[in-house]
Amino acid sequence: MAPTVSDMRFVAGQELSIIGRIKADCDFFSINIGHDPNNIALHFNPRFKYNKDRKVIVCNSNRGGWGSEQKESNFPFQRDADFKVVFNFNNDQFFIRLPDGSIITFPNRFGDDRFTHLQVDGDVKIHSFKII
Repeated sequence: MAPTVSDMRFVAGQELSIIGRIKADCDFFSINIGHDPNNIALHFNPRFKYNKDRKVIVCNSNRGGWGSEQKESNFPFQRDADFKVVFNFNNDQFFIRLPDGSIITFPNRFGDDRFTHLQVDGDVKIHSFKII
């Protein structure tokens, strides 16, 4: 079962930090931030191996259907290793700090300044998450 928080208060300007461990046989995992399972403002999806994708981060959003994917070739994730990812956002875009300290961005296609839903799925174990 995917860890899900459906009543969080994550507002523009705050940081959401997620620390976990990637399992040794992980092919992909995802972190979804939005309003509910059907309204996902940010789908953050590191893929070790998924269909034709190899070692790529895919970001997308879903509001009545998936939007166009944004793919990032910087892939600082390793199987059987710990990771930390930090998210923050404003009305225009999400900022995602990866484990190597680099930052990628993804448009806030919803334009919202508050999200209440967090779901982590895939072959990872979450140790902690914190909003500050």
